[in-house]
Amino acid sequence: MPATPAYDHEGGAAGRTHCGAQAGRRAGAGGAFYISNLVMKLRLYHHHDGARVAYRELGTGPPLALLHSAMLSHQEFQPLVAQLADRFRVVLPDLPLHGDSEDRPRHPYTIDWFADVMAGFAADVLGPRPLIGGHDAGAEILLHAVATQRLDPARLVLMPNRLHFAPQRPWLRAAWRATACAGAIPGVDRLMTYGTRAVFTPELGLRLSARREPAARDLMRQAFADVPGNSNLARSWAKCARRWPRGEPWQQELLQQAYPRLRMPVLLLWADSDQLHPLAWAEETLRLLPGAQLRMLPGTGFLMAYDDPVGVARELAAFCG
Repeated sequence: MPATPAYDHEGGAAGRTHCGAQAGRRAGAGGAFYISNLVMKLRLYHHHDGARVAYRELGTGPPLALLHSAMLSHQEFQPLVAQLADRFRVVLPDLPLHGDSEDRPRHPYTIDWFADVMAGFAADVLGPRPLIGGHDAGAEILLHAVATQRLDPARLVLMPNRLHFAPQRPWLRAAWRATACAGAIPGVDRLMTYGTRAVFTPELGLRLSARREPAARDLMRQAFADVPGNSNLARSWAKCARRWPRGEPWQQELLQQAYPRLRMPVLLLWADSDQLHPLAWAEETLRLLPGAQLRMLPGTGFLMAYDDPVGVARELAAFCG
């Protein structure tokens, strides 16, 4: 996880974080690498219920926000920053329960609550009708916010996620839910936080990368660096695990009914080697979304932004203008 923010004289968060060792790589068949020392400003958004959302931003131009996947942080998209910051004001929030954002167990942590918080964040930080995209849990939150009319983006980018389908490998999600729910037991909560390092290892980051990008190790390591000993986070994870949608029929029907009403341009930006989110899901959903387009990046897996940062940034820039 990133460093704790410091505050400037205007009361905003003025901490800074580096975009990572590699902000872009493999520009073409020659395998050229781009190394960046760009620095992003760290700021905070405070929701009306007191929940805080930490976010990083860099660049000028139309704001483009990207919401990361479950259990990671804004650093999932840092490899794209060098490619996008010359055309957009790139905004990378940490979802609640991730990174430097809200982790106190006082909030409900339902999908409705996440949608409320991120819609409020978009209105306050990005302005009306934002350019916004998400991956995995980040995309699920965006879809729910749009389907329930909490958010009306100018353009919407959906990277691999469940969409309206029942989850792949439900046993894996059930195991995660059972483990996370143990965090509600006094005494077990703190112990569980130390166990995360045994599950979410740097090698897991490698397995999530179709090209086994070495930087994926650091992504996983940083995402869980500050988890051990955080019993508040364990109790919050337990609450979220109990209440997060499991692909129930009501959720699937909500999205299927909402698809024909979406009038903003939608980009389904998909990986061809993501074992959790098959390409067939995006192909079927494309037929239900008016005016949507599907772009597939070959040789990419769950960590698309690490497998092909140049390709992901290129597709985002082309779609968002």
